[in-house]
Amino acid sequence: MTEVKYFHIQGCPYCAQADKAIKELQEEDKRYEAVKFDRVDEMEHPEIADQYDYQATPAMFLNHEKVYESHLGETYDEAKAHVREVLEAALRG
Repeated sequence: MTEVKYFHIQGCPYCAQADKAIKELQEEDKRYEAVKFDRVDEMEHPEIADQYDYQATPAMFLNHEKVYESHLGETYDEAKAHVREVLEAALRG
């Protein structure tokens, strides 16, 4: 299993959507509870964020490879589908 590097910003509505999706998906499928997230607030740790290629938060990486990056206007259903893909990829690790 691969740990997810999760870039976020405090107060970001898209990050809140992703957090809600993670929680909901973990409740729906207990396998997802095993996935570990290394949460990095890009405002607090720009030196880490600068090492990764993304433009928007939330952004999630597995082994330095971007698996998900939010986009302006993204709906909750879109975010949940993307988060599910991240969780599945992490389990395949």
